[in-house]
Formats: sequence, structure tokens, C-alpha cells
Amino acid sequence: MLASVEKKLEQIPFPLQVVMPDGSTVGDPNFRVRLVVKDFKSLARVASGNIGHLAEDYVEGRVGLDGNMRDVMAAAQVLLPHSPIDGSHAHWLASLFKRGISMARHTIDRDAKQIEFHYDLSDDFYALWLDPRRVYSCAYYPTPKSTLAQAQEAKLDLICRKLRLREGERFLDIGAGWGGLLLWAAENYGVDATGITLSRNQHAYVNRLIEERGLSGRVRMLLQDYRTVEPTQPWDKIASVGMFEHVGRARLDSYFTRVRNLLRPGGLVMNHGITAGGTRNTQLGAGMGDFIEKYIFPGGELVHVGQVMESVTNGGLEAVDVENLRPHYARTLWAWSDGLEAQLEAAHRILPGEQGEKAIRAYRLYLAGCAMSFEHGWISLHQVLCQTLPTGASNELDEPADREYPFRRDYMYQPRLDPQPAEAAPPKAPQVAAA
Repeated sequence: MLASVEKKLEQIPFPLQVVMPDGSTVGDPNFRVRLVVKDFKSLARVASGNIGHLAEDYVEGRVGLDGNMRDVMAAAQVLLPHSPIDGSHAHWLASLFKRGISMARHTIDRDAKQIEFHYDLSDDFYALWLDPRRVYSCAYYPTPKSTLAQAQEAKLDLICRKLRLREGERFLDIGAGWGGLLLWAAENYGVDATGITLSRNQHAYVNRLIEERGLSGRVRMLLQDYRTVEPTQPWDKIASVGMFEHVGRARLDSYFTRVRNLLRPGGLVMNHGITAGGTRNTQLGAGMGDFIEKYIFPGGELVHVGQVMESVTNGGLEAVDVENLRPHYARTLWAWSDGLEAQLEAAHRILPGEQGEKAIRAYRLYLAGCAMSFEHGWISLHQVLCQTLPTGASNELDEPADREYPFRRDYMYQPRLDPQPAEAAPPKAPQVAAA
């Protein structure tokens, strides 16, 4: 095992040291990354490249780690024995069993608890490393030098343009988070906006912002599951950003069916979410999927964009535009990771004690690990714009009044007539003290 560890270290393109359980060391004393292994079980994970369970050992205090997160991830990818998206098609019986598990783990009650586990950790903690609007999803970098705040506002506006939002339209945001898109659409496009969330913290936070900004009556945030929203009056436009990852593979068809039933004929849906990089793996290998399931997103399930397209169709929608934003999410995650690394002292004050320490360690690895995964294409991010099914009309290219999508893409990237730069319109959100 020691020989295997030494061979691994030779492949890492910078100095790395491993401190053994007996206190001896292997590797370069002038290290950029140091791994302190406290038992031989963790050492075996180094040798095998099981980086997900090695990450678990770090969170639980069985492994110590020193070094820059970018260097740590560069070393982690060398330790991997093979691509974490390698896999083979499962036997039909195994597939049926997994479908049953997926159905069981995504009931309304269980989804609410799983969302609470992640999003209600601490608003102040997330505020340390998110942009001022607390947009917790992939940004869109219009230029290489765009800041995180500018890129998040560019993403919000891109979604609004793709949806062709117009003043007075009824807009539904499924999984509205801390209200970034909901408020942007209302303040910049004049829509009547409804957001739903399962997070009590987010629900309370956004409703405070709505009141502070004088938007009551035109904007509302509801504590509600998408399955309980009644389609009594269909919405003109619907967005789902960073939410369908929580739906579950077995429920994707019914999810898109539900969305379709909430949409008026000819309306548009934007589904923005993380997708799997492989077509055969049910989660990232080398223990990475297990780590995320245990510490970050219990119940999260990813599917390849091909399966998303299948479920869109099964749900009674037509995909009219698909865009891959994978490298944008890699850059977003590195911005979040760098932000957290710069605020570790404040993070420990916000999340004190042993459980707080575990959460901070988990998020350090999660943010940097996901950035690496997007860079390698192990996971991806797709915006899928959908409309209700075609009616057989021959005038679709003539922009008929009953259909929204023009089947021409140029409108998505035309700047608005009254753009508001990120630095010119800071959100009126409560500030979190560094202490």
C-alpha cells in the first residue's frame, strides 16, 4: 500500500506530502498540499483513489488537510483510478429497483426535509460567498473579466430575455431560492411574479425583501411544493432554476407534466439545471456521489441531458432551445470556493462547534470538487427552453399572437434598451456583518 501511495505522489505535478498514522512522512517536505492520515483505512483510500470517502474522512476529522483548494483538486484528479462517469448499463431488475428507491425518496414530506437540510443551514453562511443577490446557481460570464455579481445579473437577464418576459405577464419561479430571479423579473420586466420554495429561511428572507422594495401585491413568495400548485389560472412564463436536480429520476416525467399543466398554451418554460456528464452512471464514482448525498444534497439525482429531453417530451412539452453552460458553472463555483476560503474565520463564527466545523469542511470540498467536475465534464449545466406542443399551424415563423417562441435565436442576446449594470443597481438586501 505504501508503494502504491508513493507511486501516486510521483504523478502529482507539484510537491505533496502524506503524514502516515505513525507520524512518518512520504513525499516532499516543501509541500504545497499536505495530507495527514490518522489511520490505515484512510491511507488505503489514498492508494485506491477513493476520493469521495477520503473527503468524508476529512469532514469527520480522520484526515487533516493543508493547502490551497485548487491544488487539492489538482491532486485529487490524479488520485482517481479512472473517470468517475465510467459505467455500464444496469440490469433491468437493478434499474427497476433504483426507480422504486427514487420514487420513495421523493415524496412531498421527504423532499421538504431534504431541502431544509441544505438550504436552511444558515443564510449568513451562504451570504459570505454568494453574490449580493444570493443567486445560488450557475452564473453567465458575458466577458472573461466579469465579476461574480455581474455574471449573476447577466444570467438573470438572459433567462428573462429567453422567456420573452413582458410587463403584466404572470410569471412563476419554481424553487425561487433567495429571490434573485423573482425580484429581477418583477423590477426590470414588470411581471406579476410568484415564487415557491420549500426552505423556510428563504421564504422568510424573500418576503422581507418584497415588503422592503414595495412589491407587495405584485410579487409573492410561497412556502409550497410544486406538486401542490393549482393550475386555476395558467402562468404565461415559468422558470425552474437549480431545482429539478431535487425532483428524482423516477419523477421527471410527472414533473414536466405538472409544469405543462401550469403553463398557458403558447407559453414558455425555462428549465435551468445540472445534468450528468455520462449516460450510464447513476452518480459520480470514486465515492464522490456518496459524499454529496451524505453531506450536501440528500436526495439529489442527476440525469444526462438526453434523458431530460425524453422527459420534456413525455411531459407534453417541446424543447425549442438548449444551451450548455458547463464552463460558466465551473467559473461560478471557483468564485464561490475562493469566496469561502477568504471568509473561513467568519464562517467558523457563524457555524460554531463540531457540527459547524464539519459543515465548513464539507462545503470547502464540495465547492472546489464541483468546480473540478464541471471543468472535466463529469457534470454539466443545461438551459432548456420549452413551449407547449405544436398546434399544426403553418404561420409559426410569422410570430403569431398565440405562440411565444419565434424560432430565431437572436432576440436572446440582444441587450435590453435600459440595461442596469451590476454596480449601478445593488440589491437592498440586509448586510451580514463579518463578525
